[in-house]
Amino acid sequence: MQSSIRIAIDAMGGDHGPEVIVPGAALARAQYPGLAFLFFGDQPRLTRLVAADPSLAAVSSVRHAPVAVRMGDKPSQALRAGRRASSMWLALEAVKKGEADAAFSAGNTGALMAMAKICLHMIPHIDRPAIAVLWPTLRGESVVLDVGATIGADARHLVGLAIMGSAMARIIFALDRPTVGLLNVGTEEIKGIEEVKAASRILRELALPNLDYRGFVEGDDIGKGAVDVVVAEGFTGNIALKTAEGTAKQISAYLHQALRSGMRSKLGYLLARRAFQGLAVKMDPRRVNGGIFLGLGGVVIKSHGGADALGTARALEIGYEMVRDELLRKIGESLPEQIEPRAAAPASVRS
Repeated sequence: MQSSIRIAIDAMGGDHGPEVIVPGAALARAQYPGLAFLFFGDQPRLTRLVAADPSLAAVSSVRHAPVAVRMGDKPSQALRAGRRASSMWLALEAVKKGEADAAFSAGNTGALMAMAKICLHMIPHIDRPAIAVLWPTLRGESVVLDVGATIGADARHLVGLAIMGSAMARIIFALDRPTVGLLNVGTEEIKGIEEVKAASRILRELALPNLDYRGFVEGDDIGKGAVDVVVAEGFTGNIALKTAEGTAKQISAYLHQALRSGMRSKLGYLLARRAFQGLAVKMDPRRVNGGIFLGLGGVVIKSHGGADALGTARALEIGYEMVRDELLRKIGESLPEQIEPRAAAPASVRS
């Protein structure tokens, strides 16, 4: 276990940039004193912000990056304009060179994914990366992947997702054999598309020692916490994630409207204030901010572009935990020999 973990930060990414990311780093270090940072971006601006917190400045370095990838850039545009010079690329390159243990960005997801694949490459046996997130449930939290890294998946890819997600769950939840389910239109084995049914058969036949495959789960099982890891193809996973986020906002809006509807409602709120405060904490998206790019030859953390300092801190803390508990090693050890590596295809990026 490492005593000190350094995270390379694309400080220019996201909706708010350094003014939120730097304070978020300070909050993360308060939680994990072993954290250190390498900031990339506008050096004068970053130096001023970092210097305002002496404890943060003592464990941080700032390097200038003349280019900032914009949120609306296409991946191909970002690669052409930002490769070798952008704060996003330089943060990833720091991991490749061994100058940092993980990379962090709140910037353009497509650009980050394209750059990460080129810079860090894929690990053996895995062809495509996935984004894994922590999902609040009635039982606590579950790991859900893929929530949008790649669209479409064959059985082999889904099995790889199950293995990577279970490795992450072993770290996050301190479990020896996390339970795993494949997201499907029903729990019966005859339901679903052929790729999902084939993946289910493979997982049952492999009987892997580090995961407990429980079969198919439906959409409502995610919130119930029916399994520790929910595996989905990226298109389906992203829709599920966005639907859940929208539903949470809808419920929050309904509650606020109801509590302002009259004196009795306001009085009821005062009497049940602690209960409502507890509900607000559970529904706070900042608590689960931070998607992990799995399948790469390095740890990459993607924060929500609109995250505040608390959300940024949580994403950085997840990055620390993934490095500290050796996520990449555990994924490598979990991949069975039955999943043969495919011939490497030339890297390409859609415009």
